[in-house]
Amino acid sequence: MVVEKQTKNKKQHSKKETFLCEELYVDIITSHALNKRQQLQISELVSQSLHVKKALLNIKIDPSLLGGFQLQIGSSLIDASVKEKLYQLQEVLGKVSLTELSSGAFDHLLKRLAEEKSVHPKVKQIGRVVSIKDGIVRVSGMKRTRAGELIDFSNKIKGIVFNLNPEYSDVVLLSNSSKLEEGDLAVQTGDVPKVFVGKELIGRVVNALGEPIDDAGELKATTKMPLEASVPGIIERQPVKIPFQTGIKVIDALVPIGLGQRELIVGDRQTGKTSLIIDSILNQKRVNEQAKSEKEKVYCIYVAIGQKQSTVAEVQRILQNEGAMAYTTIVLASASDMASLQYLAPFTGMTIGEYFRDQGMNAIVFLDDLSKHANAYRQISLLLRRPPGREAYPGDIFYLHSRLLERAAMMSDKKGGGSLTAIPVVETQEGDVSAYIPTNVISITDGQIFLESGLFHQGVRPAVNVGLSVSRVGSKAQRPLLAKISGSMKLDLSQYREMLSFAQIASDLEETTQELLRKGVRMTEVLKQKLHQPLSFEEEFISLYAVVKGYLSSMEPSDIPDFETKMLEQIRLNQPYLLEEINKASKLSTSLEKELDETLKELVSDYMDKKVKK
Repeated sequence: MVVEKQTKNKKQHSKKETFLCEELYVDIITSHALNKRQQLQISELVSQSLHVKKALLNIKIDPSLLGGFQLQIGSSLIDASVKEKLYQLQEVLGKVSLTELSSGAFDHLLKRLAEEKSVHPKVKQIGRVVSIKDGIVRVSGMKRTRAGELIDFSNKIKGIVFNLNPEYSDVVLLSNSSKLEEGDLAVQTGDVPKVFVGKELIGRVVNALGEPIDDAGELKATTKMPLEASVPGIIERQPVKIPFQTGIKVIDALVPIGLGQRELIVGDRQTGKTSLIIDSILNQKRVNEQAKSEKEKVYCIYVAIGQKQSTVAEVQRILQNEGAMAYTTIVLASASDMASLQYLAPFTGMTIGEYFRDQGMNAIVFLDDLSKHANAYRQISLLLRRPPGREAYPGDIFYLHSRLLERAAMMSDKKGGGSLTAIPVVETQEGDVSAYIPTNVISITDGQIFLESGLFHQGVRPAVNVGLSVSRVGSKAQRPLLAKISGSMKLDLSQYREMLSFAQIASDLEETTQELLRKGVRMTEVLKQKLHQPLSFEEEFISLYAVVKGYLSSMEPSDIPDFETKMLEQIRLNQPYLLEEINKASKLSTSLEKELDETLKELVSDYMDKKVKK
C-alpha cells in the first residue's frame, strides 16, 4: 500500500511538472509600485492559471488607473483597475434616472449592483497602434477581430475595421486622430457601430454617428440599432400600393412615386434637385394633418452628404419656418467632416428610417447625394490601398449602394405594413447619365427623375425631362383620377419636345403639328410650379384637367400661371366642397365632371373678359 501511494504521488508530481511553456512575459500596469511579495503573488497566480513554469512580469506604472491593475497576456487584457470599475458603474447608472431616485432607493440600487456583481474585472481583446496616416490606423496584435467591428482607442476615439490581414488590421477612424499616438492601446468592442433611433430624433439635427449637433439638448432616445442590417426578404414584403404625394404636379402626374419605392433624382449641379426634396417634405405636413392614424403619417429623414453647413442650415430654416421639422430628422455629414463620416451618413439615415418601418409606420429617406458618398468611399478605399477600378472607384461600389438602397421596402401586413422609401440623389456632369455612379444607381432603383439644365435655364421649373424620367413601380400606386387624366400627357409632352426642335428649322407646318405645339406649350406652362409651394392632390387634378380637356387652349401661355393661381383661389374660397369630392372620388362621376366643366368654363370666361377690358 505504501508503495502504491508513493507511485501515485510520483505520477501526480510528474503531471504538475507538465507546462505549456517554460517562460511567459506578462505586461502588468498598476496605479502604484508593487513590492516584491505582491509581484511574487501575481507571478504565481499567472503561472498556475496558464500552466507555465515561470511568469516574467513587465511592470508599468499608470496613476490614472486609480487602483487595482491591468494584466496583458498576448492580445488579451484583464482589466481589474478601479478606473474600469468606475466606468462600468457609470454605464449602469447612466441607464437610471438619478433625479427620480430617493436616497433609500439609491442605496438599494448600489446593494443590488454589488450582489449581482455588475461591476467586475473585464477581459478585453486588444492590439497596439502601429501607424497613423490620413485617418487610417494600422493595428497589430488583434487576433480575433472581424470586418466592420467597432474599435475603441484612448481619448474616446473610435474606428471601424475595414481591412483584415494575418499580421495587422486597418481601422478607419471616426474622429480626429491628433490625440492618437503609435503604441496606444486598441480595444475590440465585439460590437458593430450602432445609432439611437426612435421618435425622439424627430425635429433634431444629428451627425453621422447619431449624435445631436443642433444645441437642443441631449437625445432622450434609448433604443439603438446597428448601422448595417440584413434587408427584408421577398416573403416579408408586399407590392407598392400607397402613393407618396410630393405636391409637385409633374412628379405626381407623370413620374409617380409609391411608399416603399426607390426613386432616383439625377441631374447636373444647380438644377433644383434639393428643391424637389424640400417641396416633397413640406407637402407631408398636409398629409400628416389629414392622417387618421399614426400608420398613415409620413416621417422624413433628410441626409446631407458632403454639403456646406450653411446650405443645410438654410434647409433647416425653411423646414422650421413651415412647421415641417415636426416630422423631420436631418442627418448631416458636411464637406468639412471626415470621409468616414460621409461614408456612414446614409446608413445612419436608413437605420433611423427602418425604426419607423419596423413599427408599422412610413418613413422617407432623402439621400443628398450619393455622388459625394461614392467619392468618400473612393477616398477611403484608395487610402486603404484597395485596387481601383473604373473612374478609380473600388470594385464593390455597386454593392455598397445596392445594400444601402435594398433596405427600402413596403412590408407585408404580417410584418406591420410599414414602409421605408428611399429617394437618392446623384449629380451628373454635363448631363452625362452614362457615367459610372449614375448608371449604377439607375440600375439599382425603381426609376429616375431626370433634371435637365437646359430646361432649367429656359425657366421650366421643376426642370424634369419627361422623356428620360420614368417610374417603374409608382404608377401602380398612383391615385386613379390622376392616372386617368395624366395617361396621355407623357406621350404628348415627349412629342412636343421632339417637334419643338424640328419646328425651329421648318417654315411651314401642318395643322396637326401646330395643334400639338400649342397643346404642348400649355402643358409645359401648367406643369411649372413655384418654389416651396406644393399643391394638394385635388388642386393638382384640377390644374391638369383644365389643360388636358382644352380649357386653356384659347389662353396665352404666359397668362396660364396667373390664371391657375386665381382659379385655385376661387375654388378654395367658393367651392371647397368640390375639392372634398375630388379628394374622396376614385372615379369621376358624371355629375362631378359636369360641375367641374361648368366651373372651369366660367372661370376661364371671366378671366378672359377681364383681360380684354384691361
